[in-house]
Amino acid sequence: YEAAREAARRHGAQLRVDANGGWSPQDAVEMIAWLSERDCDYVEQPLARGQEDDLPYVFERRKLPIYLDESLRTSHDVPPLAGRCDGVNLKLMKTGGITEALRLVATARAHGLNTMIGCMGESSVAIGAGASLGALFDHIDLDSHLNLNPDPAVGLGFENGIVMPSDRPGLGVELSGELA
Repeated sequence: YEAAREAARRHGAQLRVDANGGWSPQDAVEMIAWLSERDCDYVEQPLARGQEDDLPYVFERRKLPIYLDESLRTSHDVPPLAGRCDGVNLKLMKTGGITEALRLVATARAHGLNTMIGCMGESSVAIGAGASLGALFDHIDLDSHLNLNPDPAVGLGFENGIVMPSDRPGLGVELSGELA
């Protein structure tokens, strides 16, 4: 963690930790306290999906904001979780698309939650869709297309390592190679 923290400082980056539901409630409280002393901005999904009843224990003792990801899929999941987290991480593939994503953001905002858009193995097509919605979110983590070789689409713009929405029609991407 220290090496990552130093690298982040040198480059002006922020550190966020995604536990992916890997901590017990007690471990989550301890780890969040430890991370709060080490320049971490927030923690994502400290407890596993299905452990939402244990979230109040962690939330009441948190030293950093808690964002939920796997615990929610649609806008209907937000109200019962609103008093147990500080923000939500929305993924277009998980919510079912742009329409439900817009509902989820509106519901989260209505409950005073911060919002983040993330991804999970999408190509540039879905990343382009997410980037086009970027202004709605407090945090953006759209990078899974960088792991695809080859990516079936091209055309996303980057500025200082940040994916930028395109000025081109539609999502600003087009199919590449033999898919075109």
